[in-house]
Amino acid sequence: MKILITGGAGFIGSAVVRYVLQKTDDKVVVVDKLTYAGNLASLKQFQGNDRFQFAHVDICHLEQLKKIFEQFQPDAVMHLAAESHVDRSIDGPDAFIQTNIIGTYNMLEAARSYFHTLDPSKKALFRFHHISTDEVYGDLHGTTDLFTETTPYAPSSPYSASKASGDHLVRAWLRTYSLPTIVTNCSNNYGPYHFPEKLIPLTILNALQGKPLPVYGDGQQIRDWLYVDDHARALYMVVTKGEIGETYNIGGHNEQKNIDVVKSICSLLDELCPKHPNNINSYHELITFVTDRPGHDARYAIDATKIHQELNWMPEETFETGLRKTVEWFLNNQDWWQAILDGSYRNITLD
Repeated sequence: MKILITGGAGFIGSAVVRYVLQKTDDKVVVVDKLTYAGNLASLKQFQGNDRFQFAHVDICHLEQLKKIFEQFQPDAVMHLAAESHVDRSIDGPDAFIQTNIIGTYNMLEAARSYFHTLDPSKKALFRFHHISTDEVYGDLHGTTDLFTETTPYAPSSPYSASKASGDHLVRAWLRTYSLPTIVTNCSNNYGPYHFPEKLIPLTILNALQGKPLPVYGDGQQIRDWLYVDDHARALYMVVTKGEIGETYNIGGHNEQKNIDVVKSICSLLDELCPKHPNNINSYHELITFVTDRPGHDARYAIDATKIHQELNWMPEETFETGLRKTVEWFLNNQDWWQAILDGSYRNITLD
């Protein structure tokens, strides 16, 4: 099988690429615009691999996408390309509207045009898998409920609203045009190769440099944390075994308060990297509470019963084991993240 993966140079996308190329015999075509969060260093190990191809393409360009489908003839699409940082969406929502809504529309149209050229046997196998977020469901503040596949949408930020819009488009293209689509909604991912703007990698790298560790508000916001390799495994199961038209929620069963996540990282670094910067005695001393973000959702939590029962998927990592692996990876891969901090990663190519 040949899988077209959009956003394959990003955090989750590159994890999916690594899973497919290391655990299966399938071929991969990565389509990525290489925005600031796209990093070819995360795919460098596959340079020269005859099952891997890369196309530097913006999903907002429909005609380029149609050429990609025609050239590579994929058997399935895993659409991960997205602007994904909530803070950036608040400061500048335009890129999120363009990529997450217009880009998804273009992907659907390119896939639909290609799909109708396929013979019946290939049509029966084709899948368009749209990867989304639990943030489309809004806020679980004040309840013990979990997000299920039937939870009504109530997005809070420009980011989550743009992802919700994409989800609706994908389902509409199934109903109106019979394009075989599947949607997954995941909880917060963490793990190796995570771009250092999100909570966990930012905390690790700030701590190692002796910088403040910013925590929004009182840090009591709760997120369900999913190790990225567990997510990649789930996504492959969905695209190969999931039912057309279905939605699958993917969560790690790991609810944690933001402040506890930061404290856990500090404790791990105290253990694993005891040579503290700036003459501090513990990384905990760097924790700094800052003004909360506008419209900050208080709690997300996923009910992943459906994917467990129907596809037999369960996360292999607990938060404790996954976080330790993550901190150890960043300690052992300074070249990867240093290139991001100094900007040199933008010059990496796969030529």
